[in-house]
Amino acid sequence: MGNSIGTSGPIAMRCGQPTAAVAHYFTSKSWIEGTALEQLGEIAKLPGMLSVAGLPDLHPGKYGPVGMAALASRLYPQLIGNDIGCGMALFELDLPQRKFKLDKAADMLRGLENIRLDVSDVSQIDRSLDLEISTETLGTIGGGNHFCEIQAVEDLLEEDAGQLLDKQKLYLLVHTGSRDLGAKVFNRTIDVSGGLAEGFDPMSEAGMQWLQLHDLCVEWAKLNRRMIAQRAAVALRTDCRLIADIPHNLVRATADGYVHYKGAGAVQNSAIAPIASSRASLSYVVEPLAAAAKSHWAISHGAGRKYDRRNMHGRTGSTRSEREALLRNPWGGIAICDDRKLAIEEAAGAYKNAGQVIADLADHGLIRPLASMKPLITYKKVSIDHEEPKKDRMRDRRASGRLRDV
Repeated sequence: MGNSIGTSGPIAMRCGQPTAAVAHYFTSKSWIEGTALEQLGEIAKLPGMLSVAGLPDLHPGKYGPVGMAALASRLYPQLIGNDIGCGMALFELDLPQRKFKLDKAADMLRGLENIRLDVSDVSQIDRSLDLEISTETLGTIGGGNHFCEIQAVEDLLEEDAGQLLDKQKLYLLVHTGSRDLGAKVFNRTIDVSGGLAEGFDPMSEAGMQWLQLHDLCVEWAKLNRRMIAQRAAVALRTDCRLIADIPHNLVRATADGYVHYKGAGAVQNSAIAPIASSRASLSYVVEPLAAAAKSHWAISHGAGRKYDRRNMHGRTGSTRSEREALLRNPWGGIAICDDRKLAIEEAAGAYKNAGQVIADLADHGLIRPLASMKPLITYKKVSIDHEEPKKDRMRDRRASGRLRDV
């Protein structure tokens, strides 16, 4: 399940390369695949790699493991992948639970991505980047595990958590990234670069250009999350207020080098952070603690996949009743997902136990759990675009082939 770096060939290794220190921030109670651990070990062998941290949501990825942070003196765009700047943003809705009608709200949210908003002016973006930039996908969710979810507080886990979260209010959690812009940057990078196996020197022309494009994608993704929240607020006829925006696919410069976050929430200077689960399980809001400095200020961004997408087919959704059950949760919550294939691949059983992820992070002193959040409405997709996954697979095959040849 998943490809290890050693077998899929996206990153080549050099014999005799020193291995960076690898720290595990999970316990034996967590479900961690051997392939993911192998990938983590391969990352540690990359030239210029200094320190690697594996989190309890660790699982195999296409170009390296997901759920890790890696400090290096060089830049490795393939570790971040194509969804540069992907993250999660938590908003408070000006909508009390007592006035919330679940079925009515679900109907209103079905038109989420068709709501017109004024799009930020992109004319001032540096045209020397020589990159086609379109605003068409701004304010859209995308596929895969991305979502927009209305949540309510299930339990406050600390006495002072009530100062930050209100059990009488509703919240909105948005998970998405830079959409086609990040994909364009990734494709362009692997098209023009022949040295990804050894990364980029940050001071080289290629390194500086990738960082410039990377920073644009991070801001683009942040804007995308904000626009989705604005559209949701318009659909629900209310207002929203940003509480936290935590990216988890990016690079951050530090005094010691460059930290690569892949599926790991970058929480330095963040008072609170959301950690998502499946659409049929409790998510959490946590407080990052000072000890998170040892993990490069990285914490889990979610529960992490237990089974990959292919392996979910046949596990659930084989009957009509099972497929209907996928769109409901134990709290009576609704999932808006017209794509049956996506609904199966994103079923609750595809993910690890988020409670165990939280427990591991807390045991290692990285976080303090503040609240558990129950999903009420999870918006994923209302229009089915069967060409999108085909394009994704073709792009991945091209990228893997190019990376294998370096």
